[in-house]
Amino acid sequence: MEKLLSNIRNGEHVVIRELKNSIFKVKMMEMGLIKGKKIEVLFRAPFGGPIAIDVDGYTLSLRKDEATLVLVENQTDI
Repeated sequence: MEKLLSNIRNGEHVVIRELKNSIFKVKMMEMGLIKGKKIEVLFRAPFGGPIAIDVDGYTLSLRKDEATLVLVENQTDI
C-alpha cells in the first residue's frame, strides 16, 4: 500500500515507489531519492518540522512539504 513519506513514523523502513512531479523532483533524485531505494525515517521534528531519513548511510533532511512528494510503501508490500 502506497503512503506519503511525510506520514511515516520514526524507525520505519520503506521503499520509494514514486516521486510526484514538482520543481523539486530532479533535486531529490540527485540526493538519492529514486524508485526502489530503501530508506528509514530517523527523526521527525515536532509541529510539522523537517523529517530526517537515512539514504544509503547518510542522513537527509526534508521539509514536510517535500516529503509529501515522495510515495513509499512498506518493504513487506513489495
